[in-house]
Amino acid sequence: MDEARKLHTIKLVHTAIWVFFVTVIFYVLYCGIVDNVNILTWIAVGLVLAEGIVLLVFKMFCPLTLLARRYSDSEKDNFDIYLPNWLAKYNKQIFTTIFVIGLLLVLYRVI
Repeated sequence: MDEARKLHTIKLVHTAIWVFFVTVIFYVLYCGIVDNVNILTWIAVGLVLAEGIVLLVFKMFCPLTLLARRYSDSEKDNFDIYLPNWLAKYNKQIFTTIFVIGLLLVLYRVI
């Protein structure tokens, strides 16, 4: 498989994982808004926290970004994922904020 195909495959997988986690983050927010906190809410919270630990271990880089770097020397923020560049650039800030708001709402509902 040539480098372009490998990068394309990494970008597809990375994008699919991103969609999954964005869905999970919005699920946490939804649960907090509608006061529907259940076991799936806590599983979602755990998944996002586990993702955060992975990012911390890899110095705030997704392991797929590091893998994609082998096949690209692009300086763009979206070289490793199929997202608009502005969203790839501010991804962590945007979705961490949404998750924290959702988590605070969930905690408010259970306390």
